[in-house]
Amino acid sequence: MVHGFDAAADTTAQEQSGPEAAWITRLGTPLQGASNGALAGLVFAAKDNIDVGGLPTTAACPAFARTAPAHAHVVQRLLDAGAALAGKTNLDQFACGLNGTRSPYGAVPNSFDASFVSGGSSSGSAYVVATGQVDFALGTDTAGSGRVPAGLNNIVGLKPSKGLISARGVVPAAQSVDCVSIFARTVQVAVQVLRAAMGFDAQDPFSRSLALEREPFGPRFRFGVPSELQFFGDEQAAQAFVQAIEKLQALGGAPVQIDYEPLAQAAELLYDSALVAERYAAVRGFFDEHEAEVMEPVRSILASGRRYDAADLVDAQARLRALAQQAAPMWEDIDVLLLPTAPTHYRIDAMRADPVQLNKNLGAYTNFVNLLDYAALSVPSSLRPDGLPFGITLVGPCGSDLQLAELGQRYHHASGLAQGATGEPLPPPADLGLSRPATVKVAVVGAHLSGMPLNGQLVERGAQLLEKTHTASQYRLYALPGTVPPKPGLVRVPPSEGAAIAVEVWQMPLAHYGSFVALIPAPLGIGTLQLADGSSVQGFVCEALATEGATDITHLGGWRRYIESRQPIAAA
Repeated sequence: MVHGFDAAADTTAQEQSGPEAAWITRLGTPLQGASNGALAGLVFAAKDNIDVGGLPTTAACPAFARTAPAHAHVVQRLLDAGAALAGKTNLDQFACGLNGTRSPYGAVPNSFDASFVSGGSSSGSAYVVATGQVDFALGTDTAGSGRVPAGLNNIVGLKPSKGLISARGVVPAAQSVDCVSIFARTVQVAVQVLRAAMGFDAQDPFSRSLALEREPFGPRFRFGVPSELQFFGDEQAAQAFVQAIEKLQALGGAPVQIDYEPLAQAAELLYDSALVAERYAAVRGFFDEHEAEVMEPVRSILASGRRYDAADLVDAQARLRALAQQAAPMWEDIDVLLLPTAPTHYRIDAMRADPVQLNKNLGAYTNFVNLLDYAALSVPSSLRPDGLPFGITLVGPCGSDLQLAELGQRYHHASGLAQGATGEPLPPPADLGLSRPATVKVAVVGAHLSGMPLNGQLVERGAQLLEKTHTASQYRLYALPGTVPPKPGLVRVPPSEGAAIAVEVWQMPLAHYGSFVALIPAPLGIGTLQLADGSSVQGFVCEALATEGATDITHLGGWRRYIESRQPIAAA
């Protein structure tokens, strides 16, 4: 099925939104790739600014549409690797936007709540992955379009180092900073696709051969956190990022405050300097003849590129280089940068009412990445109390793509989230081909302690005892009634009401962590525990409601002393 467009219905189409808006061209039968290969059995979609031979490439502008004479380089590589193509997806027109409403083919909704934006410009690609219609999809990323839709839809968005995947056959947005990006529901699939898609292409002027880092971040690593954060009044997002910091600490990370100002200033250059002339240059021939057929605010953004001269562009490029030099020392203090993928969610009607400022807000933590030649990976982090997804982005220097993927997979699997909006659990984490197997630290407080009845569940999964320690002084411990074997409930409370509780910290292969967590019965669960030394790990926690009627044993300082106190005293 190929969705057409009636120019006379432009206004009506712009007002529409719904699941059908995710596709511009959907094939009745997927275009089959090679009969075998690394991606055999996987189905994908391509953003409709990426050529598929014999199909129209619209860039979400009907007047621009043309039939592609051949596959884009990346599409051909994926087909050769065995993947099958399901069709072409909707986007913000000419990949100019981060919200998914700037298309005459309709606004693509959020996969969790259709009244909210999906994020853009790769809106359709993110939606069809999140809803399970395809296994992965191609997007493009100039200012964050391969990350923002991932963060808003609970999926993985891999933005590779520039030039790692050829952009030949892709309608450029700003050619020197464009990247073909990958959406998937797991990091494993995203990395599979990256390995099939990457490779030098002499016919792409910005393609390059890159040697990727192959050694993962160590068990202890440093992650940067901006000294100032802006969530535009969204307290749920702000709290979700606080929790994300704790989760990354639990994986062995130590937060380091970084000065975000050079990055923010670099981001401003993308649209508020002569660098925007590159967006105009990308479609100049078409735009000069068909300006009236380009929708607002895309039209105004592209037209703004006309007012700059060559000297202005040289000045902007020099300013960008200066900011890059100013930001570079940051990497001496950190291994990876942690950011919110998007600072908030916006409703579709609000975005349409204020399309420029709200769109700019969505790019608060993305616009600088390509300009400064970094790699980035967006992974799901949590579901907010309102049910909307919150994602984080890991940013590293050029060539750190696989390092980010290894850490991102550990983080994603430790989140306990389902795949996209499908409700399906994550599969076991995969070996991504780096040198060290992924592990996760988990603190146990009761029946899983050494010598206790359930300790075998740790041992049989290859877990190793790292240390015996205590929590911070902000927990209470209860003996839960009716549990077999007897189990405690650990509840976090204000520091003035709590005490330090004895725990053991074990290190477990991440591949077995999911099966371990699956054994934990309600009202117990896994959360983030703060230890006495200020670090955080994953650990056993209990729903506060379940402690009603339970025996408070906090004064004993731990479960082992409680068990010992119940043993009969031997006769003299």
